[in-house]
Amino acid sequence: MRKGENFNRPKKGDTITVEPIRRTKDIQAIAKMLTKHPRNNLLFVMGVNNGLRIGDLLKLRVGDVRHLKMGDVLKVREGKTGKENILVINKSTYKALQGFLETVKPQDNDPLFASRKGEKPITVQCVNSLMKRWATTINLKGNYGAHSLRKTWGYIQRTVYGVGFEVICRRYNHASPSTTMRYLGITDKEIKAILMNDVL
Repeated sequence: MRKGENFNRPKKGDTITVEPIRRTKDIQAIAKMLTKHPRNNLLFVMGVNNGLRIGDLLKLRVGDVRHLKMGDVLKVREGKTGKENILVINKSTYKALQGFLETVKPQDNDPLFASRKGEKPITVQCVNSLMKRWATTINLKGNYGAHSLRKTWGYIQRTVYGVGFEVICRRYNHASPSTTMRYLGITDKEIKAILMNDVL
């Protein structure tokens, strides 16, 4: 054990999988904490309500969303796959967007999620740090990062609303539902709970 060694750093070749936020009360706690931070609140609310990759959200400009109303759809070209996807403005997203626009008063050409300098958007690495900080602040145990927002959307759709893996798979643009199952981190505890359900 060497002085200054980072014990949380993964070994070479290892991958770190971030988790979804599994409890709605934890999602609500973070959202409540962010109400006085319009940009971060919009980022969190939009992230957990749409299931898009964070990199695609960070590309948005204020002018892309300023005139969107509840129920409107914005077409988005995914940076990773090149496929077309959509951003939908539901009630929560619309409320967060309006709060952001009224408080920050940004220009149409500004990045929606601008850095402190304002000329460029924040980075995925920045969102990673923010998500870890939010989780720590509400004492949420586990490994969380930027990808947790996208995963949270799928996890809540499946567990709270009963949406099937096939539908979530299509939203994620995954190759198959089995990929989506692995992505959302199906645990042994969940499988045991299902097996306890009586069929007869």
